[in-house]
Amino acid sequence: MLSRRQFAALPLLPLAARQAGRIARYEIREARVPFHERVREVWLSSWKNQKRDQSDYLLTFVTLHTDTGLSGLCESKLPRVKTEALLKEMVGKPVSDYVHDDSIRGLLIAIYDILAQAAGVPISKFLSPTARPKVIPTWWSQCFPPAVMASEAKLGASLGYRVHKVKARPWEDPIAQAAAICAVIPKDMKVWVDANSTWGTVDKTITVTKELSKFSNYFAIESPFAKENREGYRALKGKLPLKIAEHVDAFAASGELDEWIKEGLLHAWIVGAPKLGRYTQQLAAKSRAARSPIWIEHSIDNGIDQVFQAHQSAAYPEIEYVIAVTHVLADDCMKEPFTVRDGFYQIPNKPGLGVSLDMAALERYHVA
Repeated sequence: MLSRRQFAALPLLPLAARQAGRIARYEIREARVPFHERVREVWLSSWKNQKRDQSDYLLTFVTLHTDTGLSGLCESKLPRVKTEALLKEMVGKPVSDYVHDDSIRGLLIAIYDILAQAAGVPISKFLSPTARPKVIPTWWSQCFPPAVMASEAKLGASLGYRVHKVKARPWEDPIAQAAAICAVIPKDMKVWVDANSTWGTVDKTITVTKELSKFSNYFAIESPFAKENREGYRALKGKLPLKIAEHVDAFAASGELDEWIKEGLLHAWIVGAPKLGRYTQQLAAKSRAARSPIWIEHSIDNGIDQVFQAHQSAAYPEIEYVIAVTHVLADDCMKEPFTVRDGFYQIPNKPGLGVSLDMAALERYHVA
């Protein structure tokens, strides 16, 4: 249940709760969406090097219906069996019982969608009356050869993106990747590189980061080595020409994040836990106090999640960038395009999520 303070932070909740009613029924649709053909082979090659056998994303889309006639959309971020078990428990209960409830994973998006519709506002405005009208989405690339990195970066820039997150791995030269990328993107497009702990040591991190800093588009690195090596992060402090970011979910769960904040070891926090409600709200408050922005990627693989991230980012100004991979999949499964102009995505102004599923796409990628 919400605390009195959390309840007060959602001024539209009493009205929304009355209008939303109770969960009456649900629909589940599974889709298996492959990688986009332009990057399919190089992505599969990269994941083969990472000992990962995956050629698509299996998605569990849910439509929740209430006894007042409202419907909400989400992707559950859970297998179908677990999704259905949760939904069976939820039927008959008030929609408002699940506000900020992280235990229901992606189903919470449908809850927010319904409550915001009931209140007559976009999700962003339901979460915060002072929500921003637009946010900064991030273009994303797996570790591809330099030429493919360049073509992907050029495509992202042509579609209006002005921030690009790229993956660095031992089988590709990050400096060659940077040279290829920066040769084809605008001067105002910023790039950060995620090593996923593969640089291993403080010395290598300093060496590679200094080389990358010679490219003016590069502004940050992420996860140079294992986050458990806090002593290594202490050794990096004040010695890097670029910002440094790290996933903080494990820190936040253990309470260790406060120690990282006190020592000033990070310039930005990567948040990837599929906890979309109370966890994100509380982490945003901690981020505000620490003056460290959040770069969020808890929902990356379909259009519903991508748009929800945007709403959430608009509501919590501590979230600086939102990250999704829908542009490297064959389809985002949405009717409305995710349009970026001059680096920004405009939040839909319709009540609720403001977007709809593309049923033809779901039929195309349907899992029997």
